[in-house]
Amino acid sequence: MLGNGSGQSSNCTDRGQALAGEVCKLLLMVFLIITITLGNLVSLLVFLCSQQFRTSQAYLKASLALADLAVGLIVVPYSVYREVSRLAYGMGQDTGPADRLACLITGPIFAGCTFVSISTICLLSVERSVAVLKPLHRKTVITKRRTVWLILASWAVSFCLAVIPMLSSPDITFQYNSCSKLCNYAFPPHQLPGSHWNVMLLYPVFDFFVLGVTFVINAVTFATLHQYCKMRKQLGEESQSGNRLSFSDITAAKTIGILTAAFSVSFFPVAVFVVGSVVGYQWCQFSFYAFWILTSNSCWNVAIYSIWDPKFRQGLWQLFHKPVQTPVSWHPSRSLEGHTSAPACVVVLKEMFRPESI
Repeated sequence: MLGNGSGQSSNCTDRGQALAGEVCKLLLMVFLIITITLGNLVSLLVFLCSQQFRTSQAYLKASLALADLAVGLIVVPYSVYREVSRLAYGMGQDTGPADRLACLITGPIFAGCTFVSISTICLLSVERSVAVLKPLHRKTVITKRRTVWLILASWAVSFCLAVIPMLSSPDITFQYNSCSKLCNYAFPPHQLPGSHWNVMLLYPVFDFFVLGVTFVINAVTFATLHQYCKMRKQLGEESQSGNRLSFSDITAAKTIGILTAAFSVSFFPVAVFVVGSVVGYQWCQFSFYAFWILTSNSCWNVAIYSIWDPKFRQGLWQLFHKPVQTPVSWHPSRSLEGHTSAPACVVVLKEMFRPESI
């Protein structure tokens, strides 16, 4: 009798610890929803509503914030819903057409936004490299219109990549995984991955290729900045006559380098997990940490901007400390300094596609 009582007590303790662990994971998801949503909304407002951020670089950063915001508003809330349903009603796997449809929506969104993030960081590195290497020609090389088309192309290519596995094999689909707490690529039950599962290797190959190119570009940029700073220190103000690099240009390059390093660190565990899954390993606990480290990267960007970019901090301060409009500005017959009452989003869209003078 004592042995049975001790065994039951041990089982209850194990169940209690397991439940506590699941609740902690659920609280982490809720915390990520709040931080990702608020952080990226603030970033979008700063980049799109501040006049000093109406630049090509700001449009790229806004695209990055929009991809992260989609993760916080769509992907993570669905995971919270599934985990609450599982803890409350014992619903673990996809139980109906609605759940499968939801995974077919949230799964590609998560994969596509991940590709958008890495491609946008690469475009940011290219933009900074041109600004550092060719500061006198950057306005003619990097225009807002070209930047917008590159952003649209990166989104289109990224979401095409996200659905390639499903199009290449009818056996591959999206299914909610109780280990990773996300909708991941999966095979039907009781079916082991076949040779066509190797299409999943396209993702780590693509991501590591883009990251490699980004690191090379950043290395060239930082080498040039090092030489520039060294020359400016030796010659003083005279060194600035032939080069128009400002402190904000140097700071922006450093910020993008930090963004690249942060994304690389967060993506590496997922790449290891994907390769292991193709080989045949089943890493349940590791899959949770790998995917949610990558998901948490969506709330790092605003912190990186706030710490390393004084221009962003200035835009953030201006966003929440705008002066109150004087009554004279309400008269439609008066036009002060060319100001209009058009919404900020309309102004931004007009500036995106407005022909730029060279």
